[in-house]
Amino acid sequence: VQLQASGGGLVQAGGSLRLSCVGITSGFNAIGWYRQAPGKRRELVAQMRGGGSTNYADSVKGRFTISRDGAKNTVYLQMNNLKPEDTAVYRCNFISNGGTSWGQGTQVTVSS
Repeated sequence: VQLQASGGGLVQAGGSLRLSCVGITSGFNAIGWYRQAPGKRRELVAQMRGGGSTNYADSVKGRFTISRDGAKNTVYLQMNNLKPEDTAVYRCNFISNGGTSWGQGTQVTVSS
């Protein structure tokens, strides 16, 4: 599975961005967004399981929303009220019975 992520950029604190990851086909076990800031470990930001349930990192609950458009094979991460600590490289992830695939990273930078 080839994943293509996009939508990152530079935004001021309090602003919004929407990340997209194209290539998400049906029949997945889980799809998710991860991020990694310089000097920090990679962390799971948001995840959607095959049954549609979602979970979020505590730090983004109420601000970020993961969603999927099956017709477009795309998963989104809507990020609102962004904070400087959200600055990181974000990557999408796709887990199926066939294995795990990663998209390339997209940089999100939030200025204070």
